[in-house]
Amino acid sequence: MKKIINNPSNVVSEMVSGLVRSYPQYLEQIPGTEAVVRSNKASMTGKVGIVSGGGSGHEPSHAGFVGQGMLTAAVCGQVFTSPTPNQVYEAIKAANQGQGVFLVIKNYSGDVMNFDMAKDMAEMDDIPVKSIIVDDDIAVENSLYTQGKRGVAGTVLMHKIVGAAADQGASLEEIAALAEKVLPHINTIGVALKAATVPEVGKPGFELADDEIEYGVGIHSEPGYRRETIKPSKDLVAEMLAKIDASLNLKSDKKYAVLVNGMGATPLMEQYIFSNDVLNWLENKNIVPVFTKVGNYMTSIDMAGISLTVFELAETKWLDYLNYEVDTIAW
Repeated sequence: MKKIINNPSNVVSEMVSGLVRSYPQYLEQIPGTEAVVRSNKASMTGKVGIVSGGGSGHEPSHAGFVGQGMLTAAVCGQVFTSPTPNQVYEAIKAANQGQGVFLVIKNYSGDVMNFDMAKDMAEMDDIPVKSIIVDDDIAVENSLYTQGKRGVAGTVLMHKIVGAAADQGASLEEIAALAEKVLPHINTIGVALKAATVPEVGKPGFELADDEIEYGVGIHSEPGYRRETIKPSKDLVAEMLAKIDASLNLKSDKKYAVLVNGMGATPLMEQYIFSNDVLNWLENKNIVPVFTKVGNYMTSIDMAGISLTVFELAETKWLDYLNYEVDTIAW
């Protein structure tokens, strides 16, 4: 294992320290935690707080999306491990401005349990809290760490939607209703060329032969649904979009947003080639997305691979939310 680190046990604390010291105009660390909150307190005043987080290793998620127009605070758990209820609770308190707090939770058993416990703790302090459990990964059901579908890169689009609504003054109840309406329209599927290596483990989460790929792999190196020999980008796209088409029923008279997401070790060159093939496939169905994004948004440490998210924009306002101006490190 070759990584630019010091002690593997300290990667999260040193990462968070480096993050807030490098970007003090965006973030400050919540004392006694590995959670971060906006340093621009004026941008939070009178608005519902939006909090997300999870295990570290998915950078820039989630701390890179803390800022005006997106998240109010983010909680950085240990690598691929849910943050503790106390850490989430401190983030809720830091984000609360008297209008309540909305939690965006990825569908992993530890995250769901610990965020729910933090929610109960906050409500005992008379902080109203609502939440959404994002399960956008259509590759498999009931994988490792989950009951049901996993939460992956589509979570970032949820951050964007609810963050924009909160910044425009939506109430906690309105944000919760919006998130529930949006969620079924976000579908994601991924493919891996190489597994991630957790620093404290020191070896990849699974082994692929030099000429092998795995469809449907999760962001913690969870298994997917099929391995086969590596294929050209356009063939990967055809496989992945066929799955999304079967789920979303893609049609030319509907509007779509597309997110092509690198998993950590995939060069942007390859991401743009993949994106070009996605747009060609959709064009053959007379579909031209009204919103596209390409880059590393929900990674898996050093995994080589890519994920594709398609978001059906069933309401015009959702596109406005995606295009809403934000002030964050990573969007």
